[in-house]
Amino acid sequence: MVATLLPLAFLAANSTGSRIMRGLFDDTFAGVHQLGWFDWAILIPYFTILGVLSIYGMHRYDIIRTYFKYRKKATGEPLRRFAQLPPVTIQLPIYNERYVIERLIDEITRVEYPRELLQIQVLDDSTDDTAPFAEALVERYRALGFPIEYHHRANREGYKAGALQAGLETATGEFVAIFDADFVPPQDFLTRTIHHFADASVGVVQTRWSYLNRDYNILTEVEAMLLDGHFILEHGARSRAGYFFNFNGTAGILRRKMIDDAGGWQHDTLTEDSDLSYRAQLKGWRFVYVPGLDCPSELPVEMHGFQVQQSRWAKGLTQCAMKLLPSICRAKLSRRVKIEAFLHLTPNISYPLMMVVSALMLPVMIVRFYMGIWQMVFIDLPLIMAAFWSISAFYVVAQRELYPKNWKRSVFLLPVLMAVGVALTVVNTRAVLEALLGIRTGFVRTAKYAVGDRQVNLETRKYRRKSGLLPYIEIAIGTYFVAMIAFAIESYNFFSIPFLLLFVAGYYWAGMGTLYQEQQSWMRQRRLELKTVRS
Repeated sequence: MVATLLPLAFLAANSTGSRIMRGLFDDTFAGVHQLGWFDWAILIPYFTILGVLSIYGMHRYDIIRTYFKYRKKATGEPLRRFAQLPPVTIQLPIYNERYVIERLIDEITRVEYPRELLQIQVLDDSTDDTAPFAEALVERYRALGFPIEYHHRANREGYKAGALQAGLETATGEFVAIFDADFVPPQDFLTRTIHHFADASVGVVQTRWSYLNRDYNILTEVEAMLLDGHFILEHGARSRAGYFFNFNGTAGILRRKMIDDAGGWQHDTLTEDSDLSYRAQLKGWRFVYVPGLDCPSELPVEMHGFQVQQSRWAKGLTQCAMKLLPSICRAKLSRRVKIEAFLHLTPNISYPLMMVVSALMLPVMIVRFYMGIWQMVFIDLPLIMAAFWSISAFYVVAQRELYPKNWKRSVFLLPVLMAVGVALTVVNTRAVLEALLGIRTGFVRTAKYAVGDRQVNLETRKYRRKSGLLPYIEIAIGTYFVAMIAFAIESYNFFSIPFLLLFVAGYYWAGMGTLYQEQQSWMRQRRLELKTVRS
């Protein structure tokens, strides 16, 4: 008892320390301050939204539980094998991929499979010098005896989905493997996946993504962690438990009959892969996930490029939810499968909800100024554990499963991971609202630069997109959180400061980082113009 009281007595003797202790534990105003209608108008939406976010947080815990519960049902070797290999078509959908197309075609021609049973389609929608370059590459490999074809469309109708569907018109394969331009498939990809289709109920075999430039910078390392959580825990849990899960649009192989039976590739969403996946599984087709086979790919190395990619996925998945959830609810499926499908298709609603929570946070701090610490313990702490601690558990467990010997580094990267999540809030909120309001936008692909672990001067690369007002909005919101930190310090609400700092770091990183990269690109362009004038 004395040992406990001594530190408190020391703090009480110090004027600053005593003010801090009063700020944390003083209940002088308990029973005196009464919440008015305005206070309740702030608090009810705030805690309601935190409750909704907690549901998705608890779902992460359930994914972890499901992953380990069905661990023994992980995909192994195919139970049956083809006596005679079937014909396969490999589709390579590309659009303005000048930096990676040569690597892609070179690696595809190394894939092990009988040439007489193989067809390679380069489906090119390019509008720049990628088109003639890719056509020349195809002709060169075709002259060497490879079964490769070049198909160029004069328009991008349907974008990637349209290109894939157009390619099916001349496809000769019973099965179709698809690789995006930045992927480097292993040579044994087909021999390790094709035999799963000896089971006539299997419609898709999806493999795990790995990353050529995981260690390029801190952003790519965090991106890899985010995707590892999806491929290790989400795909692992859903595939083992028999829930619906999605083909990821690349690094997988599909049964042609399944594509046709499900209604073909459709382009009314930006995630044609998830759309086809759910339509096919509603038809009864079974999907197989093979985590032991990984396909290296390239991660976006700039914050805005990453934001563009994630916003497309967020909007597309929300569009799929609106399109498919009515059919899923009516289908003769177990309640557990339906709930999992709903939670899988709707998680991006958390982004606009987080924007509302962010706007309410400062008035809530003011309204709750007279509330004691115990309300935080019994009300706030459980919600924080459900909504935010689940993120830490989810991604650390995924890293431990994937890298059992050096997973501990991921613990130290968790604050960065959460800051990156914050950096996606504005752009993904816009994407989700566009989906909910039915606003159609084009398919914006993620720029690839053929980078590995080595640094590349991105100022010399084209395909970089302009960010518009986005970084200025992010900086403004980050400044709003700086004001909240100032208020938290003034009101001795110290428990909230680490949480608020994550928001400041995330918004400032996104906004200032993007502006810096664009300013560097502008300066390089200006130097080139001056050099041209002088010469």
